[in-house]
Amino acid sequence: MTTAIPFIPSLIIATLLVIGGIITLIGSLGLLRFPDFTGRIHATTLGNTLGTIFVLSASIILSWYLDDRVFFHEIVIVIFLFITSPVSAMLLMRSYTLRQERIENS
Repeated sequence: MTTAIPFIPSLIIATLLVIGGIITLIGSLGLLRFPDFTGRIHATTLGNTLGTIFVLSASIILSWYLDDRVFFHEIVIVIFLFITSPVSAMLLMRSYTLRQERIENS
């Protein structure tokens, strides 16, 4: 069974998917572009989090429009992403800082 999606919702969904893809790509290019670890982790964390939010927003709109699936999953993913992404970036930065201190002291 296929459901045809009208033009306006499909345009919004496609726009959100393209914006999410572009932001994720920019964040991933930051991984290659920045010279040190601190810049690299900043670009990838922010870019991928924001890009994922746009993609999940498109999924929420599609689920809401089709009305055959609850979009609770996407909201849970966004909440976990907002919780885990800064924590993992902070732990990586902390380990990097401690390693740099050990190298300077030895």
